[in-house]
Amino acid sequence: MADVIEAGAARRDAPPPAGRTARRGASRRGNRATPYLFLAPYLVLFLGFGLLPIFFGLWLSVHQWDLQLPHRPFVGLDNYRDLFDRESADYADWWASVRATATFTVLSVPLLVVVPLGLALLLNRSFPGRTFFRAVYFAPYVLGVAVIGLLWRFLLDANLGLVNHLLAAVGLPSDTPWVTDVPWAWVSLVGVTVWWTSGFNAVIYLAGLQDIPAELYEAAKVDGAGSWDRFRNVTLPGLRPVLLFVLTTTILASANVFGQAYLITQGAPGQQTRTVVWRIVDEGLRDNDAGKAAAMSILFALALAVISIVNFRFFRYRED
Repeated sequence: MADVIEAGAARRDAPPPAGRTARRGASRRGNRATPYLFLAPYLVLFLGFGLLPIFFGLWLSVHQWDLQLPHRPFVGLDNYRDLFDRESADYADWWASVRATATFTVLSVPLLVVVPLGLALLLNRSFPGRTFFRAVYFAPYVLGVAVIGLLWRFLLDANLGLVNHLLAAVGLPSDTPWVTDVPWAWVSLVGVTVWWTSGFNAVIYLAGLQDIPAELYEAAKVDGAGSWDRFRNVTLPGLRPVLLFVLTTTILASANVFGQAYLITQGAPGQQTRTVVWRIVDEGLRDNDAGKAAAMSILFALALAVISIVNFRFFRYRED
């Protein structure tokens, strides 16, 4: 009996066969490689369409990259310096576009955060036709900017537009220059953008509202909280991560406005509604100075990155 026990112990203590050890090692290496194989398609796309364009843009920004000239000399930080030099030919146009972009962003972002929230609160209630109205409010968002721009350019035309015609029909002034003078040009751009994109933010808010436990509202009612108190103490804290997402993406989208201004106001009056993205496109494609356009893009991206970081610092979500 003792001999049998000793033989069994010897078999357990003996090293596994070499072939089995190799198979186990290969299996472990295969398991470690599996996540990277799944990530490989994304990494390839990220490198090809993310990192490489960023580094190429940085390289462009330190060269005089005229698309019509064979030589593109290194100029260092001159392209950046020209944007801050009052004597530079690019200074006035660049900062005019920055002011236009800032004006549009400041006017549109509060509306695009508050109006969709109100729509979401209404559409989150139970009433007949709720699904229909959800679809109606979201429908404009599926249209492209070219469709939206051309449609509203026609509707807002001071002479032939339907908007002024309807205003005249009800006895209101019918000569409002919606697309050719300020502040009406800003009213048009902001109003069209709010009408066009509110549905998307409302859908995001709806998803967040449906994740708030109903028990919290019931407990608040038991404690005697009114509608405003429930909104302030239950709804807003529950929507904090959603608000962060909506605010950040809305700021980025508004700051990158181009199509609406290009198609509706066409930069009028003068260049007061010509935005940063429009200025970058003109510099790179019309004036053939890709180096200066790249410098503008880098500065603009850095500014938006700082704004996004501030948003995350201010609205970052903490578990209680």
